[in-house]
Amino acid sequence: MEHHWLSGQYERLPSLMADLVDRRVAVIAALVSAGALAAKAATTTIPIVFVVSENPVSLGLVASLSRPGGNMTGINIFFHELVAKRLGLLHDLVPKAVRVALLVNPANTVSTETMLREIPEAARGLGLQIQVIKATTSREIDAAFATLVRDRADTLFVAPDAFFISRRVQLATLAARHAIPATYHSREFVEVGGLMSYGTDIVDMYRQAGVYTCQILKGAKPADLPVLQSSKFELVINLQTARALGLEVPNSVQLLADELIE
Repeated sequence: MEHHWLSGQYERLPSLMADLVDRRVAVIAALVSAGALAAKAATTTIPIVFVVSENPVSLGLVASLSRPGGNMTGINIFFHELVAKRLGLLHDLVPKAVRVALLVNPANTVSTETMLREIPEAARGLGLQIQVIKATTSREIDAAFATLVRDRADTLFVAPDAFFISRRVQLATLAARHAIPATYHSREFVEVGGLMSYGTDIVDMYRQAGVYTCQILKGAKPADLPVLQSSKFELVINLQTARALGLEVPNSVQLLADELIE
């Protein structure tokens, strides 16, 4: 098994996939939406198992969820479908907030475009104003925080992105340093000091991608394996971070939480 981690350099995906195809690998596991699209463009014969945060039918990866119909199958983890819910939970924690900074990675075009479509409507329903800030490198993350502090954003909404996960300590540290309540899409951020996350149990979904990969290696065809959809979601809140920010987490929100980190 070979592992490739691009550290947010999405522009390298086409050449990586072309190399894997040239070497005739048995199966490709693409664990981000951009990777799945690059794999699809590179081959119509090598089996591909994907983990994507958008609807795979809308992305053009499969014909349908129940009958993928080609060389691809995998898991939809619903990160983007949960935008309104995550924004609403952040609003419950910081009810006086009005200005929300949305941090996106423009190099991750699929995720960014989806976020820019989904979040304005969700924000309008809550009476919130959205300010988009962008970062593709560690240095740009620093600059993004300087911008949101200068513009006096009340809260921060970090878009789903693999590069941001790799920089979770930096993001959580900067949010704490500038006293910015922030919400994230996975518990990994909260475990290193982030305030709150709401999203799919992603470890379980990656495990299922491994199961599908194994089944294909044993002879199963992607066309016969239905696309799975996340059914388990988790709300994780770091109470220590909340106290440091001077936030009182309502009992109603605490009761919703799957885990409270002290």
